[in-house]
Amino acid sequence: ICTIPLDTAKVRLQLQKKALGGDAAALPKYRGLLGTVGTIAREEGLAALWKGVIPGLHRQCLFGGLRIGMYEPVKNFYVGKDHVGDVPLTKKILAALTTGALGITVANPTDLVKVRLQAEGRLPPGVPRRYSGALNAYSTIARQEGVKALWTGIGPNIARNAIINAAELASYDQVKQTILKIPGFTDNVVTHLLSGLGAGFFAVCIGSPVDV
Repeated sequence: ICTIPLDTAKVRLQLQKKALGGDAAALPKYRGLLGTVGTIAREEGLAALWKGVIPGLHRQCLFGGLRIGMYEPVKNFYVGKDHVGDVPLTKKILAALTTGALGITVANPTDLVKVRLQAEGRLPPGVPRRYSGALNAYSTIARQEGVKALWTGIGPNIARNAIINAAELASYDQVKQTILKIPGFTDNVVTHLLSGLGAGFFAVCIGSPVDV
């Protein structure tokens, strides 16, 4: 709910083509994070920034629940029940790749609908919108394009989410493990927040090209 406006701005920037050969008529409509948020709010209303929030919540509950919930069991499966000591980074990455791929395979329809709703504001004025909401989008896509269409882009989406999940979960684990070895740090909220900030940073840096 808090970050969906930033996600909407990201999707619009990713879908925007760059001007070629100094063509003044093709100057980008959206410029930077704050510029994009401001343009969307001014032209389409503040509510447009939350356009994909319902499928976004569907996605987070399904994908987030699966990728995070399965991470520990899958990691334990890869290292074996008799393993003692720190889990090797390679096993953490393998576990996160696995849960990211499995999670988005189930949640792909929610991701597709979220992006389509976020992108609708790019349509010229007067052009009718294809979907009235998230549930209408699911049914319209299934009815007009076939149920399989809800899994459009599943290949790159698996690659994207497996890589981002691996970067995020494995680095979170690794950063937390490193912080806990520093004198004065314990397994508390501050350590979790610092680990989360580090994990988010690594995940975005590594996963952004695949996301685009």
